[in-house]
Amino acid sequence: MQTVRPFMQVPSPLTRRDFLRSSTSLALTAGVLGNPIRCAGAQPPRRWPVACRDVHLKSLGQPDCWSALKALGAGGVEVVVTDDLQCPGLFHPQQKYRVADAHSIGVLKEDLEAHGLRVTALCMNNRLDERLEREVGWAKQLLVAAQKLGVTAIRIDVVPRAIKAEEFMPFAVKACKRLCEPAEDTPVRYGIENHGHWTNRPEIMEGLLDGVGSAHLGLTLDAMNFYWFGHPLKDLYGLIERFAPRTVHTHCKNLRYPEDKRDAARPIGWEYEKHAAPLYDGDIDYQRVAKILARAKYGGDLCLENECLGRFPKEEHAGILRKEVALLGQVAVG
Repeated sequence: MQTVRPFMQVPSPLTRRDFLRSSTSLALTAGVLGNPIRCAGAQPPRRWPVACRDVHLKSLGQPDCWSALKALGAGGVEVVVTDDLQCPGLFHPQQKYRVADAHSIGVLKEDLEAHGLRVTALCMNNRLDERLEREVGWAKQLLVAAQKLGVTAIRIDVVPRAIKAEEFMPFAVKACKRLCEPAEDTPVRYGIENHGHWTNRPEIMEGLLDGVGSAHLGLTLDAMNFYWFGHPLKDLYGLIERFAPRTVHTHCKNLRYPEDKRDAARPIGWEYEKHAAPLYDGDIDYQRVAKILARAKYGGDLCLENECLGRFPKEEHAGILRKEVALLGQVAVG
């Protein structure tokens, strides 16, 4: 009987994050980004800001999120916003951050400016096929917040949850068109993250983007998610080239597979807990990724997402993240 290549399977509702949550052996952490390695001379200009996901800033042991970002050398942050417009990943002893109205947005903007930092992307964790009208309303509110904060990218999920996967594409196109309509007169673009069993299939991602046909819909490119899904390393850079012109935001993380598995088609998520690696110690060459993005005139950020910290003692986490920050700072230099 002929074996089917794993990345050609029909997608299931399980996302990569669901996969991670279901694995009781793993306590993974999403990461933090950084700025360039400092040198004695003048700082070379960067192509892109280096940012980090906000969800693990508390692991740095700093009194507030701004101190955590500075301790890492990160100049920007991707901020998760809940459907009630809270920002749970940002923390301060005297402040709870939210983007619910002009006042709360103004408070966040003032604190960002006071610390010389920026939000490079907002992040929605969507459930489009469970509550489309609510999702559209939430997105409209984030479009307002994004413009006031000077943010041009909103990371979104487009995965089947409540309806069958084979019925999802027509719905997903319709839903994304609804999201894009109020963005038409703004500089803000949505970036669908390639993750899980659905949008890591290039034909699905491309079909979805083409079906919506809006300049306000692109990709949150996660190179490692393609690799996690089972695409061989030898095919990975071709996928990045294919989607680089449509990329609006990034997640940067890595995997280190045994040599005989790197260019093989692997089952989805094969031994991820064992082989997740720091950005600087994995198979994906981020200098090469950066060159591809530069050729495509990419104008977003480089945003670190670390999912390997659970493999290391807690006292090593900050050092790992700083080293990853330094690498991203290097590849961001023009």
